[in-house]
Amino acid sequence: MYNKRNKRKQEKPLGGMTVIVRNDDVNGALRVLKKKLLKEGLFQEMRERSFYESRGTKKRKAKAAATRRYKRKMQKRMEELGY
Repeated sequence: MYNKRNKRKQEKPLGGMTVIVRNDDVNGALRVLKKKLLKEGLFQEMRERSFYESRGTKKRKAKAAATRRYKRKMQKRMEELGY
C-alpha cells in the first residue's frame, strides 16, 4: 500500500505548459507553443537577460514603455470618444 501512494505522486505531471499534438500535426503544435511562450513573455525576458543592464537603464526603459502605453491609450480614447 505504501508503494501505491508513492507511485501516484510520481504519475502527476509536473507544472508547466502543455501543448497537445493533434492528427500528427507537429508544425501546428509548434505554432501554438510559440504563441503561448510569446504571450507569457519568455522571448522578451530572454532578450533582456542576454546582456547586462544597469538599474537606471531598466527604469528608463520601463518609464518609456509606460509612456508609450499611456499615449496609445489616450490616442484610442480620442478616436473613439472625441476627448
